Amino acid sequence: MTTIFYTASSLDGFIATDDHSLDWLLSQDIDENGPMAYQAFETRVGALAMGASTYEWVMRHEEGRWGYAQPTWVFTHRDLVLPDGADVRLTHDDVRAVHEQMTRAAAGADLWVVGGGDLAGQFADAGLLDEVWVQFAPVTLGSGAPLLPRALDLELLEVARNRAFLCGRYRVVSGEKGEPVESTE
Repeated sequence: MTTIFYTASSLDGFIATDDHSLDWLLSQDIDENGPMAYQAFETRVGALAMGASTYEWVMRHEEGRWGYAQPTWVFTHRDLVLPDGADVRLTHDDVRAVHEQMTRAAAGADLWVVGGGDLAGQFADAGLLDEVWVQFAPVTLGSGAPLLPRALDLELLEVARNRAFLCGRYRVVSGEKGEPVESTE
């Protein structure tokens, strides 16, 4: 089991615009069955964690339909409308406690930190983030939500090109203070 922050980013390191738009991303050319693409990645995931902004974007973009079969923890301090029949759990608990719950629910499959660089950073701060997968789009935004607002040392494990995207898979080596990040494997 690996805890992975899998996301896309602009070349200048933003995962969304200041107003949470992903229009810049959705207009890019990608092979959905190509290297490091979402289709294959999602099949290895047993549980998801996301922030409230990501959850709200998914619900708006999918017109209220929930597209994930896996149990999902949404980190929020607000009351959010939950989709009917979906295993979505609202939480404001510490990532350590939620990670334990996710691990049990995933039954050996990987954990996906879906969106929110700060949320991924909280997992990294707790020593619970194992890998970062980034699909870099050929666009710059100038400002927005940062990819990962933490100082982390990463080791490049894999690189690929998927049409317009430069894709990288990294292992988290150490956290902000240069201390080794404990693996959950």
